Amino acid sequence: QVQLVESGGGLVQPGGSLTLSCVASRSIISINTMGWYRQAPGKQRELVATFTNGGSANYADSVEGRFTISRDYAKNAVYLQMNSLKSEDTAVYYCNCFGRSTLAGYGIYWGQGTQVTVSL
Repeated sequence: QVQLVESGGGLVQPGGSLTLSCVASRSIISINTMGWYRQAPGKQRELVATFTNGGSANYADSVEGRFTISRDYAKNAVYLQMNSLKSEDTAVYYCNCFGRSTLAGYGIYWGQGTQVTVSL
């Protein structure tokens, strides 16, 4: 069962903006951490931005100052506002959380990924 659903990816020109959204299904009943990772072709998956268990936001150095992560606790949702996009931001972006699901207990859950392409 899909428990994290992402949306908002697409094609954008360099310097443009996109906002990604991720909503956790009702089967995920508690969330400790939630955030975004990305994987470019031929590269390992890497952290982009995440909320820690204490609620603070951490960013990769490569996106600091350009990307903003936000969270809606009532909706079990997390968002990623991406500004000043660069070609090197091109990747599949994955939503991630560590939490408790009614289906599988505590664990790390991933969305299916959404493609972001930055190109002229």
